[in-house]
Amino acid sequence: MRRTGILCHISSLPSPYGIGSFGKQAYDFVDFLVESKQSYWQILPLGPTSYGDSPYQTFSAFANNPYFIDLDFLVKEKLIKQSDIKATFDSEQYVDYDKLYKERFKILKIAFNHFNRSEQAYQDFLLKESHWVYDYALFMALKDHHGGDSWLYWEDKIRLRDEQTLDHYRSLLKEETEFYQFLQYKSYEQWFKLKTYANERHVEIIGDMPIYVSYDSSDVWANPEMFDLDQERLPYHVAGVPPDNFSADGQLWGNPLYNWAYLEKHEYSFWVDRVKSSMELYDMIRIDHFIGFVNFYSIKYGEKTAVDGEWKKGPGKKLFDVIKEKLGYVNIIAEDLGVVTDDVRALLTYTGFPGMKLLQFAFDSREESDYIPHLYTRNVIAYTGTHDNPTTASWFEMMPEEDLNYCLDYINHKGSGSKVDSLIKATLGCIADTAIIPIQDYLHLKSEGRMNIPSTLGDNWRWRLTKRDLSKKLKNKIKHFTELYGRVYEKED
Repeated sequence: MRRTGILCHISSLPSPYGIGSFGKQAYDFVDFLVESKQSYWQILPLGPTSYGDSPYQTFSAFANNPYFIDLDFLVKEKLIKQSDIKATFDSEQYVDYDKLYKERFKILKIAFNHFNRSEQAYQDFLLKESHWVYDYALFMALKDHHGGDSWLYWEDKIRLRDEQTLDHYRSLLKEETEFYQFLQYKSYEQWFKLKTYANERHVEIIGDMPIYVSYDSSDVWANPEMFDLDQERLPYHVAGVPPDNFSADGQLWGNPLYNWAYLEKHEYSFWVDRVKSSMELYDMIRIDHFIGFVNFYSIKYGEKTAVDGEWKKGPGKKLFDVIKEKLGYVNIIAEDLGVVTDDVRALLTYTGFPGMKLLQFAFDSREESDYIPHLYTRNVIAYTGTHDNPTTASWFEMMPEEDLNYCLDYINHKGSGSKVDSLIKATLGCIADTAIIPIQDYLHLKSEGRMNIPSTLGDNWRWRLTKRDLSKKLKNKIKHFTELYGRVYEKED
């Protein structure tokens, strides 16, 4: 069953209000996918972003980003007026997170003040999501109360969750807490309506689940026993990856590591809840850094680089046995990029999850790469590149001459046509059942379209589409490529 889809995060959609949302332009994008014969829409994590704006570093493993709540829908519900929207965004091509932070919550607070909190659907949502939403809302209200500081810097009685102190703040910050509950209700409501619209048109959503959670998150604050923390709630060790050809110092992510022994004793309930929630939010789940379930890199807290870490054993098949026992079949993609050992391959085989193959990793003129398409099986997901890679147009510009010649010969690129299109065709033409192409590659964008440069801060996660980008010409090209390589999947109603 050959299918294909497009990678484009919600934040990257067109919108008049500074960032993509769950609004009309998202529905228009679904229509674009349908008309170009796509089966999948892949997005990045939906969580509320923190410092650095990365969707892989969020304040909760379960919450959605309030920035994605569509303002026009709130106007239609009479929760705000059009005149309440005083956005001052200068660019339609890049997100300005600083302006969003300063402006968006004021507008959302107006909507909250006009909302009927006794609404049954709202009460039902709070009951269903009670395992996380109350802790998250109180955590966010406490962050605001502390000027946005990490919970690391809160007074001990709140940081260590003294129950009498928490009760005091639950009362003191009742309105602020309910505001954050409301934001999650509206975000979830709008998201599920959009997902239903896509599913009814036979477009499935591929969501993204980071393996680790942020230290500055309600998950760690409310459940410290699940993480590798000391008595003062400071991490013993943090996550990252060791030095490699791309980074001499490795990558120091800083996320707290799991207390896998504790989680095993409690039947991995946190992970079961995460996967269950993601199964509802998405049709397929991409788990980021899958190799960390086999071997994870542990760096002593306080280190400035990832050079002096050590590899430790993860839970392996035990975790996925419990998930299967509790939840049944789960449609998971394993992001297995990195140090793929025999143990990682064995876990992939055991679970049956498809791994990922990037053509941008395939062309080393000195040796045959594991990513070269003639080694693929059907049970992999083929990509030109991902959000962490340069766009394919930029990648071609950076390639050593020997590798470039090898690549162009392999993909049978001739003449003056687009090298990017040739690589896209090689991706769509491979044996893999599923192929995903970042929308930036279809648009032939260079560095201006890059989503993220790993281990850097300040200019990532900002790129956006404009309405002009989603042209009829582009739609027809994508449709032609999809039909050319037999990836049109016509599902019966």
